[in-house]
Amino acid sequence: MFFKKDNKKIDDSFLIKVGALLIHAAKIDENYTDKEEEIIKKTLLELGVNKENLSSTIKDAKIIEENSNQILEFTREVKNLSENDKIKIIEALWAIIYSNKDADLYETNLMRRLAGLLYIDSKIMGDIKNKIKNENLK
Repeated sequence: MFFKKDNKKIDDSFLIKVGALLIHAAKIDENYTDKEEEIIKKTLLELGVNKENLSSTIKDAKIIEENSNQILEFTREVKNLSENDKIKIIEALWAIIYSNKDADLYETNLMRRLAGLLYIDSKIMGDIKNKIKNENLK
């Protein structure tokens, strides 16, 4: 689990918003796959979602993602996390994007916007992208 619940209040609504952000990344190319869903589930479990609550967290995240027209709602709390925690979320987002071995224009644009919204240096973002891309091309 990457978040220590005693360091920062990590509540269900925060985890649902992170789930919505991950789902948004998975759906942006209009091809939401089982592989992407597995990455989302794994990430949410690592974030601290209980196995018993995983289905309802994903269900709630899908509802929020479908009813939202902007990613600011999902990133507002994430940007206040530690650099390491933000990087883990960015890694999960790139893993979702490269789960089909390719990133399209919409996906790369989303990640460029997220870099700014989450205050992630473009070099760090590029390094993460290349690391995940290389792992998925093996």
